[in-house]
Amino acid sequence: MDSIHDLTFGGERPLFGAHDVKLDNITITDGESGIKCCHDIECHDSKFFGKYPWWHVDRSLITSCYFAEGSRSAIWYSNDMVMKDCVIDGPKFFREMNNLSLENVTINDADETFWHVHGVKIKNVTLHEGTYPFMHADHIYVDGLTSDAKYIFQYCKDVEIHNAHITTKDSFWECENVTVYDSDIDGEYIAWHSKNMKFVHCHFSGEQLFCYADNLTLEDCTIDPSCDRMFEDCTNLNVSVKGPITNIKNPVSGKIKADEIGSVTYDEFAKGHDTIIEKR
Repeated sequence: MDSIHDLTFGGERPLFGAHDVKLDNITITDGESGIKCCHDIECHDSKFFGKYPWWHVDRSLITSCYFAEGSRSAIWYSNDMVMKDCVIDGPKFFREMNNLSLENVTINDADETFWHVHGVKIKNVTLHEGTYPFMHADHIYVDGLTSDAKYIFQYCKDVEIHNAHITTKDSFWECENVTVYDSDIDGEYIAWHSKNMKFVHCHFSGEQLFCYADNLTLEDCTIDPSCDRMFEDCTNLNVSVKGPITNIKNPVSGKIKADEIGSVTYDEFAKGHDTIIEKR
């Protein structure tokens, strides 16, 4: 493997087509497409300031690097990437990719990040601000995620999450085949229009949680007493909650069990009355 180190590159496509190379302490300044159409690259302790610096790159390792705000839309159409110990300030990272692994990474503008990524492994990652991270991503595994980005995990499939702290509304909309363990999710309208969602040992806060869902399971979860109008138009519920549920509205079918049940509302718009609701 060749080595390039302690150099600064600018302009357009300065490292186009590079392969089997190790980059150490390089800087990509203003310009476009610093590293493009490359393969088998390692990059360590480097900084990126220009636009689109890492497109169409296969089999890469990035460690201890910094991507500035101007490095927007930085990593697209790339496969088999591992990134560790990096800080990202640019938006719209990671699009149209296969097999992406991140560990100890902070993304300070998570706007439209991880779109259409197939095969994502996340460990100890922080997402700040922005909207719609993970849109249309699938085969996602998470162990350690802190996020205040809006509308996270929409239209996702085949997801497993552990130890997440998520603060946002409209998370997990239109998702399918998702299991979440040991996590804290704070925000309105969680998991609307979802299928085959399962939450184990999780805590929830927010209004109108889990509406229009099919085959939803809550196992040994807790729900903030301020939550209301839960489970509207849900079918095939399998809900077991520790502590109280304050208000349930118009569930269609399944079973709901909690230590305490507050009010249950069935109005003229209810689509069914086949849900078993019982106090433990």
